[in-house]
Amino acid sequence: MNINASIIDQRLAGIQNEIAERARDELNIQDPQRLKSLAFVYLCVKTMLDLDVEEAFDCLTEGSGDFGVDAIHVSEEDDGEFVVTLFQAKYKNDLSAESNFQESGIAALLNAIRHIFDPAAELGAINDRLRSRVEEVRSLIRDGFIPRVRAIACNNGLTWNENAQQAIERADFGEQVTWEHVNHNVLVGILQRPKQVNETLHLTGKAFVEDLNFSRVCIGRMPVADVAALMRGHGERLLERNIRRYLGLHGNRVNEGIRNTLRSSSPADFYFFNNGLTLVCDDFSYNGLQSSDFQVKVDNLQIVNGGQTCMTILKTEEGLSKEGKALPPEASVLIRLYKLPKANEDLVLRITHATNSQNPVDLKDLRANDALQQQLEQSIQALDYVYRRKRLDTATKANEITSGVAAEALLAVWRNKPHQAKFFTREHFGKLYDVIFTGQTNGTQVIAAVLLYRIAENHRRRPLPGDPFFVRYASCFIAMQMGRRLLKGLGCELEELDHRKFVSAKKLVESEGESYFRQSVEDVQNALNGLYGERDISVQQLSATFRRGDLIQRLLDMAV
Repeated sequence: MNINASIIDQRLAGIQNEIAERARDELNIQDPQRLKSLAFVYLCVKTMLDLDVEEAFDCLTEGSGDFGVDAIHVSEEDDGEFVVTLFQAKYKNDLSAESNFQESGIAALLNAIRHIFDPAAELGAINDRLRSRVEEVRSLIRDGFIPRVRAIACNNGLTWNENAQQAIERADFGEQVTWEHVNHNVLVGILQRPKQVNETLHLTGKAFVEDLNFSRVCIGRMPVADVAALMRGHGERLLERNIRRYLGLHGNRVNEGIRNTLRSSSPADFYFFNNGLTLVCDDFSYNGLQSSDFQVKVDNLQIVNGGQTCMTILKTEEGLSKEGKALPPEASVLIRLYKLPKANEDLVLRITHATNSQNPVDLKDLRANDALQQQLEQSIQALDYVYRRKRLDTATKANEITSGVAAEALLAVWRNKPHQAKFFTREHFGKLYDVIFTGQTNGTQVIAAVLLYRIAENHRRRPLPGDPFFVRYASCFIAMQMGRRLLKGLGCELEELDHRKFVSAKKLVESEGESYFRQSVEDVQNALNGLYGERDISVQQLSATFRRGDLIQRLLDMAV
């Protein structure tokens, strides 16, 4: 028995109980063995993409008509590109962990990639849950966005065999598709609490060290070959505090630029082209009598900015190694090493926020200690609900609300920006933060928005027989109309919706919520008819329509 395979097998028992109800209602999966396989897919998705409970389950497509794709995740567009992650999982009850990932699984993924990303290709009989995601992908492609595909093969055994590898190479998808194998060892490595990283950094040339405000700063230059060695030795443990840690695995033009510079005839220019790495630690020491080429001993090293650079350097080294080459010794990168007070976690978060600001990131944790977020927590708690401010605080009970869900609901229901609520989640705690969380936002408004939003989302995830297909894309638009109906029922404006009206608002949502939903679905249907007439609308058109704001003014002009 493999110990890591056994750990994952035990973990699946609890996950099966956690997802059993949703698996039955949304995927029609009740058989214990199928549920265990689904639990494994769910664990892989949640762990590899760093998603919360709701987001991870939403990705699952396993079941009849899954086209060889057990889960799919579509990222937001960024700089003309978007990332699609496909999961194919094979779980066996044999805990020896000695079986290769099946060739048939790789063949299924190859076939899926050939069809999903060709808007003209016939999909055949696939389930509606997968179809809605695939048509969303195709709609983005038709709009000119470039897909980057991450194919992840998951099992509790060994990687695929040579025949499967040859099939991947024959497919000739190039660097637009990356392939990864995830098994029990990978999952346990990520799930286990990371050990402290103590290392010696080898700096090249002059360096600058200064004590500053009870902290210490070292600025220097590090060979990229040493960066690769550092990542090879410690990997994800170095990126535990980097809020973009998983993005380093995705191919994009920034990473291509890093790789191309390292492979160019002028690798020394890498230092000038790259923004450098930001590192934090508990302590560092060096020989102050030296004038250059310091050996810096570091305790509890973490990379808070530059994760993509580090992962790309490592991947470039691996590619060069296959060609019998090495990273150029003249290539180096700027590093900023900060020794920070151990108790000042907020300073670490603020440094992470500031140094990552050139690219949109998930900023929930960094906003968690805002005064407004703390005030909302108290306001919501006074109404017998629990507000989870931090990203890792997941909501498992009906009276628990995460900050991410609150942001989506507020933006859709009260700010009349449903397209941004669904498709700009990366900016909810960035550029859109002040739009969503205003000084007038209170606990009652948050709870009311979330309760309405949940009704619309429940229909999106588990459409009833009478629900039109657009419900899978229009939940935020429907929730916006439901919010207007709630205010009308209460006879007040949004500014008047506070703790004094909480009981009345909650009762109205409970008694009239489904009625509000049905009426709001009719609003959206009428708006679609006004936009397209009575002609049939393809699923790709539906996806594109709800990604834009075409319908918003039509809906707001309607009487409710």
